[in-house]
Amino acid sequence: MSARTLTESSGEQAHRRRVTAAIGLAGFTSFSLMYGTQPVLPQMAEHFALSPAQASLSVSAGTFAMALALIPMSLISDRFGRAPLMRTGLLVAVVFSVLSGLMSDYDWLLWCRLGVGFAVATVPAAGLAHLGDELAPVRRAKAIGVYIAANAVGGMAGRIVAALVTQWLHWRAGILAQGLMGMLAVWLFWRLLPPARHFVPRRPAPARLLRNLRCLLADPVLPWLFVLPFLTMGAFVGVYNYVGFLLSGPAFGWGPAAVGSLFLIYAVGSASSTWAGRQVLTHGGQTLMMRMCAVMIGGLLITLWPHAVWVIAGLAMFTFGFFVIHARASAAIAERAGIRRGLASALYLSSYYLGGSVVGSSVGWPWGHGGWPSVVVALTACMAAAWGTLKLAGFRR
Repeated sequence: MSARTLTESSGEQAHRRRVTAAIGLAGFTSFSLMYGTQPVLPQMAEHFALSPAQASLSVSAGTFAMALALIPMSLISDRFGRAPLMRTGLLVAVVFSVLSGLMSDYDWLLWCRLGVGFAVATVPAAGLAHLGDELAPVRRAKAIGVYIAANAVGGMAGRIVAALVTQWLHWRAGILAQGLMGMLAVWLFWRLLPPARHFVPRRPAPARLLRNLRCLLADPVLPWLFVLPFLTMGAFVGVYNYVGFLLSGPAFGWGPAAVGSLFLIYAVGSASSTWAGRQVLTHGGQTLMMRMCAVMIGGLLITLWPHAVWVIAGLAMFTFGFFVIHARASAAIAERAGIRRGLASALYLSSYYLGGSVVGSSVGWPWGHGGWPSVVVALTACMAAAWGTLKLAGFRR
């Protein structure tokens, strides 16, 4: 008997590869569309005569919609299937993304970004569950790694494409280019994703959902870990929403392409996640994340130095710390929640995106009253609160 037969047949191997590639592509597409307006916020603000805080609502609308839709979408995927939900969601997200680049009224643009967020929520709500259905546990970890890496690459690629096209044409063209890239990715996703082999429909059980929710919230650690992403993701989105206004302003004078290139810093996320996995064995999860809160605060303070090199260095530190916290907190949620890890992860992600929406836009008030130094003060307070949350959580792993 061959080694291949002992592990998996050629048909199973092909199925696994197609499922992994398709879910990775879904992650790439969803994150490339979600933050489509972030690199062009200064240009949108000028075009519509908006304040930076008003312009940032185009980012917050999508993250807010995703936060609200995650749990309902996960229940729909349990009942009607993961693959149909993701196919429909990504197609709808592309349509709303393209429409947002065509809207002449800012209110209608915000409604389109809300539509993007609701539609994109189908991917995190169903994607990982689909991998759980279709792949053996020994193969699943690698596929999840591909999905997470694709999220980061998609978020980076979507922002850079929008910024580069905006530099040469117009911010509307930048968003439309992003939408066209999304159309191609969705077409490939539809072609790649094979029919589900192991999905079993489940009827919603509200009573069971409430019981599980009560158990999670009664845990002495988990509620603090649900608060943590609200603060850290809020600070992260707040930094990247307003650093573009800083660098495109008179003090630096950067163009859209240069501002967009900042998102290459996201590449440190891959390195930081790998590093975090090694460090947690030595220092423990709580200690590691508290140290990363201090690293993020240090990065914020470095950006106050009025030179582009120091702004970039500070952003790199801040981004490194964020991805370490996100990677370790996600793992801690799954470890702590046990059989309720699906609901726990959905609550974690809902808090994550809600923080990006609420805090990310609220930073507009300090920006309007004191510029970048006030933003740094506000987000430093946010990260100090995150440090305190970890201290109260009181876990070690």
